[in-house]
Amino acid sequence: MGKKSTQVALGGLAAALCTLLMFLTGMIPFATYALPAAAGIVLVAVVVENGASTAALVYGAASILALFVVPDREAALMFVFFFGYYPILKFRLDRLRSKPLQYALKFLIFNVAIVVAYLIVIYLFGIADVLESFGSFGRYSVLVLLLMGNVVFAVYDFALTNLIWAYIYRLRPRIFRHRG
Repeated sequence: MGKKSTQVALGGLAAALCTLLMFLTGMIPFATYALPAAAGIVLVAVVVENGASTAALVYGAASILALFVVPDREAALMFVFFFGYYPILKFRLDRLRSKPLQYALKFLIFNVAIVVAYLIVIYLFGIADVLESFGSFGRYSVLVLLLMGNVVFAVYDFALTNLIWAYIYRLRPRIFRHRG
């Protein structure tokens, strides 16, 4: 099988798996964040095997599919606005020599993406009234949730680093033994 057909096959399988994982959020309500994160991890194999540009195409296809077929809109937006492209972007960010710059950019990207996604969720789906009903607690709860989200993101980034390592050095050699 040629290199292009292998890229297309892997890309199609990855897009289908991402979409399937996202679709399951409609059946498993508490998986609104876990399954979009897992769907993003699928793109690690595409980046390693076919490069960031192919992974970006797969992300685009999976994002469009998620917006149309995923019943949990919040989960679809989490994939589109962060979890889908972050594993692709992580490969570039981890190449930066300065660790403080690396982490500053990662947290900046995370915070901007989450705030934009939730502004869309709040104002497009009319949840602003719910926040206002909590009074001043509603305002502060958003900040507390964002702070907790940053802690979870730090754990996710660390876990993603370990998963990338495990894929490249443990799983990949077993899958592609026949390659020289």
